[in-house]
Amino acid sequence: MAPIPRTAHPYRDLDVIDARAPRFNQAAIGILSLVAVATGWWLILGLLAAQLAIGLRFGRRYCLACVAYFELVQPRVGEGPIEDSRPPRFANQIGLAVLGLATIAYAIGWTSIGAALGLLVALLALLAAVTGFCAGCQIYRVGTRLRGIRPRSLDWIELAEMGLAVPADGEVVVAFSHPLCTDCHELLARLEAAGRRYVSVDVRARPELARKYGIALVPTAVAVAVDGTVTGRLAG
Repeated sequence: MAPIPRTAHPYRDLDVIDARAPRFNQAAIGILSLVAVATGWWLILGLLAAQLAIGLRFGRRYCLACVAYFELVQPRVGEGPIEDSRPPRFANQIGLAVLGLATIAYAIGWTSIGAALGLLVALLALLAAVTGFCAGCQIYRVGTRLRGIRPRSLDWIELAEMGLAVPADGEVVVAFSHPLCTDCHELLARLEAAGRRYVSVDVRARPELARKYGIALVPTAVAVAVDGTVTGRLAG
């Protein structure tokens, strides 16, 4: 069978990820965590924590579940929707912390606490794998909104630096996006269909603008008046 072409390289395009990959990883973590709690083989939890730590530190090439998905599964089923990789990465960081605590609890004899933490990881991971609802990803998104009420809130944009001629009147939508992001493409298509005047800012090509305006998630889109005042948020 000929491999199905990819739009996002799994080991180079690290700012995005096939949305199915985190679910595959969550399935592996959920099943193994459940086995660890059910059998009392708590060292499995420590191995899962170590594998998450290695993957987070050194990249997807060193994440066994990621390699299994990208090398064995994705070539056969095709690439899924491409999404921002930061929410699932944050979810993995939470998983690492809880699995680490569970391992420590078991090691010092707090078996009930270790089992409870291991079971929590198993249930949340399996929920994400089966339904797509990722608690850690939602926490990340809530955090980005909370950060939006701080001094770096997106309340003003300099339209001239977006490579756009400033309109004489009305407003323009500024959409921070990534060329491989499925949701970004869908957002831009909706703006086009609605006849909205917009400019797309590629965060991969213009990282300085992403940093300047504190873009923590793509797509992020805001309506901007001609004087640069942000009048509404459409996405992100």
